[in-house]
Amino acid sequence: MAEPLLQEQIEINAPVAKVWALISDFKRMPQWSPQCRLMKPLGPLRQGTKTVNLNRRNFLFWPTTSTIVEVIPERKLAFRVDANNTIWSYELEPTETGTRVIESRHAENGVKPVSNLTVHTLFGGVPNFERELVDGMKTTLARIKAAAES
Repeated sequence: MAEPLLQEQIEINAPVAKVWALISDFKRMPQWSPQCRLMKPLGPLRQGTKTVNLNRRNFLFWPTTSTIVEVIPERKLAFRVDANNTIWSYELEPTETGTRVIESRHAENGVKPVSNLTVHTLFGGVPNFERELVDGMKTTLARIKAAAES
């Protein structure tokens, strides 16, 4: 069973506007995420816009779609992965030295049974896959930090 919340955060020495510009440009997601190979929005950055995505783990590739569920400029961006109903979000908070970014994967209502079966069959089970997701969050945030601070 999926954990209800996976979360990581990082402090970035850059203004919120600069960090927001990086995070809200979904076409750049493959630069940040070790799992994402493509994230193409099918319209402007607003609630209801769909994205087409391609993910990778080792030699396994799989497509997904997602729907943007929340956009609060320079504060929060969230999208729901349609295949499993998880919601991924980025929350930005100004700090004295820049920006705190919190990346979360929300599964408070669980995930679709087919998703659990797929994760069990192809990814070594839910706990193993979720550890990989948290490691991926750490990598994603570190890459965003490096880009924002350069």
